[in-house]
Amino acid sequence: MNTPKRPLFAALLASAMLLAPATGIGESAMVTQGKSSASLDFRIIIPPIMRVLENSHPRQLDAFSDGETSAQQRLVVVSNMKRGFCVSLRRAADLSTWEVQTAPQSGLELSPAADGYHLCGTRPGRYTVVLEHRFGARNSNANALHWPVQTDISAI
Repeated sequence: MNTPKRPLFAALLASAMLLAPATGIGESAMVTQGKSSASLDFRIIIPPIMRVLENSHPRQLDAFSDGETSAQQRLVVVSNMKRGFCVSLRRAADLSTWEVQTAPQSGLELSPAADGYHLCGTRPGRYTVVLEHRFGARNSNANALHWPVQTDISAI
């Protein structure tokens, strides 16, 4: 009983293959006059990337004993932007003073701005930087303060 089904299946399969478009057939042409040449033009487009891989800092700052406290922030940024990028550090809380320092060998330039600081890299690469923040509170009786710095990244 299996024997009649096999030829029918084979005939259906052959018919389906004849009706299906032949995507594997290539094109060719024969040039009888003039010269023929072929060239390939490959373009590899790499999309611009700026990514903050790490932005670690304490969620909350300890009590202000003398009205001042300090904390470290670690940033790891990867960018393939030709002209680089800038990280904007802005005040997100009411502070009397705020200072930021970083090691000069980080490859990033730290500069003060009207609303905080700018941390800029002028070439593509992976940057790891530890920022040392010093804060002064307006209210010296404050027990704790949520992380008072907002971090944004932008292309140059």
